[in-house]
Amino acid sequence: MSKLLIVESPAKAKTIGKYLGADYVVKASMGHLRDLPKKKMGVDIDGDFTPQYEPIEGKDKIIDELKKAAEESDFVYLATDPDREGEAISWHLKEMLHLPDSKTKRVTFNEITKKAVLAGVEHPRDIDMNLVDAQQGRRILDRIVGYQLSPFLWRKVRAGLSAGRVQSAVTRLIVDREREIQAFVPKEYWSIDVTLTAGRKNFTAGFYGTAEGKMELSSQEETEKVLSAIDGAGYRVEKVKKAKKKRTPAPPFITSTLQQEASRKLSMTAKRTMMVAQELYEGVSIEGQGLTGLITYMRTDSLRVSDDALAAARDYIGGRFGNDYLPAKPRHYKTKKNAQDAHEAVRPTNPLLDPESIRSSLSADQYKLYKLIWSRFTASQMTDAMMDTTSVDIGCNGYIFRATGQTVAFPGFLALYEEGLDEVRSDDELAPLPPLSEGDEPKHKKTEPKQHFTQPPARYTEASLIRTMEEKGIGRPSTYAPTISVVLGRDYVVKEGKSLRPTPLGEAVTDLMIDKFHDVIDIKFTAGMERQLDEVEQGNTNYVDILRKFYTGFSGELEKAEKDLEKKRIKIKDEETDVVCELCGRKMVIKSGRFGKFLACPGYPECKNTKPITEDTGVLCPLCGAKVVKKKSRSGYYYYGCEKNPTCTFMTWDKPTNKKCPNCGEPLYKRYTKAEKKYVCYKPGCGYEEDLPQRKSKKKDEEAPAAEQNVVTAAENAAETPETAKATKAKKAAKTTKTAKAKAQEEAGEEKPKKTTRKSTKKAAGEGEETPKKKTTRKTAAKKAAEKPEAEEENKE
Repeated sequence: MSKLLIVESPAKAKTIGKYLGADYVVKASMGHLRDLPKKKMGVDIDGDFTPQYEPIEGKDKIIDELKKAAEESDFVYLATDPDREGEAISWHLKEMLHLPDSKTKRVTFNEITKKAVLAGVEHPRDIDMNLVDAQQGRRILDRIVGYQLSPFLWRKVRAGLSAGRVQSAVTRLIVDREREIQAFVPKEYWSIDVTLTAGRKNFTAGFYGTAEGKMELSSQEETEKVLSAIDGAGYRVEKVKKAKKKRTPAPPFITSTLQQEASRKLSMTAKRTMMVAQELYEGVSIEGQGLTGLITYMRTDSLRVSDDALAAARDYIGGRFGNDYLPAKPRHYKTKKNAQDAHEAVRPTNPLLDPESIRSSLSADQYKLYKLIWSRFTASQMTDAMMDTTSVDIGCNGYIFRATGQTVAFPGFLALYEEGLDEVRSDDELAPLPPLSEGDEPKHKKTEPKQHFTQPPARYTEASLIRTMEEKGIGRPSTYAPTISVVLGRDYVVKEGKSLRPTPLGEAVTDLMIDKFHDVIDIKFTAGMERQLDEVEQGNTNYVDILRKFYTGFSGELEKAEKDLEKKRIKIKDEETDVVCELCGRKMVIKSGRFGKFLACPGYPECKNTKPITEDTGVLCPLCGAKVVKKKSRSGYYYYGCEKNPTCTFMTWDKPTNKKCPNCGEPLYKRYTKAEKKYVCYKPGCGYEEDLPQRKSKKKDEEAPAAEQNVVTAAENAAETPETAKATKAKKAAKTTKTAKAKAQEEAGEEKPKKTTRKSTKKAAGEGEETPKKKTTRKTAAKKAAEKPEAEEENKE
């Protein structure tokens, strides 16, 4: 009896095929095969919001192969990812391949291990139409918003813009935070720190107040009064308070906390985190074991963990750290009330497989992320850490100074892992104090008064934004990463270091949305819509009723907005910089052109001065000593050159680093091309070179076939020069997978039709937006055939 099992990606197909053996044929669908059409809305609003699905362009060959395989099989298992979207993909497969109920079942795996795969196949089920309807509701809702709202933004703001439930709400969060920062009024306050000595050890005590309570020093006059009183006076220990403090381990990861911690500790973007996690989930070739799924499904909001995994973790902890580090019973963490709880927490599939034992089989990013997941999960099952804390009140002429410190009495879970923080603790708060007793008189060494001002709230980072999205119920685990990518890609938000700052365009669009489409951009509305979709998943609500109720209000708002802004257009304020125009003295502004952003004088047409936007690298020119700046070429590639160009001719494609040349002490440059991988020194007369450390690359047997590859490596990017840029750019264009970005766009809750001009069609292809397209020609058909569909799976988050 032949059996066909269909998954989404070729990497997962290989891993599962190894476990199931010769009785099964395992094939990959490469993500979605059927979706709403590109050329029109594809939703019959008057016909109860009936979707009009059609096969995705370029997927004909895959569809034919799956149809043939299904016809030759006695039974078909649909094993797409265990979430709403995976359920919808299975339903689409069943409909497209015309699979009867009698020979089709749905199977799911929370982890890609032999035990989980065999258990899943042994317990098949029917397709859950509640899950499918919840996904359809989201898809149709976002299609309506995107297809009707985006053209409105084109007419009233700028061509090429988009709007959507989730991305608009997230942009508003960032805009609101920026305005909160701008409106913040700092308040003055002072601190007084005294350095004292006891038993030959220095320690710091901060001003607290008096015996009656804490005092705030809000001015220099108040501070001077205290300083005058303590000048020359002695210090005496008035009170010593010692206590035991318990620290409990953090729970294992869910999607949001994984993305936050990877951002804090590994400096990974949310998108990169999910791509690497997908690789670990689908399977990596481990030496001596073959293809092995290393983590459980990474899109989850549940803290549930299987008993087998808990037992394995406890075995490892007891064997490596001893019984003192093992709690009396396994720890169970409570999942949030509104969580879907469809899968386990993100954890290693085999807790006994520690990161160091498989490091040689993993790429650098795979190792770092696996170690993070493994360490967090294992530490979550260890004992509490015990801290000895000391608080000492020291009197001086009627005023109290307080010193605090702590030492680790028992490390517990801290022996393995400590959760990252968005705000760094002061080292002084963690430092141990010297032995002190009441009545002791430490010696005074110095007094440091300092003026401070209260600080505004920090801008969002990816980590803090994801935490806020989770807290406010905006989106779901699968949408966090693609939503952030969308708002960055649309130029509504820019990254400055790790911080997210709204652009003038983002602020203007947000203001327009608040004024005319309050519900769409309202945080509570967006969160409420997610809860309603959860009700559809539970079978408590019909998604058509949700759509009908939403569209009644939305269509009215759209009609009113069109009337209110008839023959009007919103002007976007230019973003002013600190760069002064050397011709007329005005501050230059940022403009956008066909080759990207550039600096322009606001005095145009009187002053037509323009210049490229540069970024200081912190490195000095090896020829003249001026700054080396990062620039962008017209072909879109970055290079490095002297700020005094053309007076100084220094220019290189090699990236400057902080590594110093051992011969002359100048910064080294990193050259990473297909032909060369090394550090080089550009100091005239030096000529020092050093090979780069070799990096672990993916093994052939864990990659998809060559015809399915869609990865352009960093080495290929770094190898670009002006002579090869045009050819390489054409090659990249042929490799870009529109369906992958469209899927990420869909998960983020965005839709956007476009005008079918040559320019907009080309742009849509590059950005993965849904848009009406021109008729397919032989040339475009050939281009589509060259696209690599498995990127759809890699970018699924």
